[in-house]
Amino acid sequence: MKRVFNPSSVRAPFGNYNHGLLVPPGASLLVTSGQLGIGVDDSIPADVTGQAELCFDAIKAILDDAAMTFGDVIRISGFVTKREDFAPYMAVRDRYTLEPKPVSTLIVVGGFTRADFLVEVEVTAAKVF
Repeated sequence: MKRVFNPSSVRAPFGNYNHGLLVPPGASLLVTSGQLGIGVDDSIPADVTGQAELCFDAIKAILDDAAMTFGDVIRISGFVTKREDFAPYMAVRDRYTLEPKPVSTLIVVGGFTRADFLVEVEVTAAKVF
């Protein structure tokens, strides 16, 4: 069972995430590479919402292969190219994540390997089997 840490001496989280999670000893750890908003057919949606959904769908497939779910995700790192994409990205993130909410970082970056990529997401998951 993961323990949540949101000390009263630290400002409350800005969104649906926790400041800290403690994973019990013996948990298996899964770390993903950054997933981009590109389909298996190489299609790339024009908006951040569509791309973020592809990122999280790819992460779901990786979690499934590892016999895990979004309930096992302990950390999400999201990267977007525009500050105005924070809200649509977070709306997608919040639809996929489960309780307890993972810790989360969201960073604005100058760009990715291709100009049409708007978002990249990587996660860390932990589960006691």
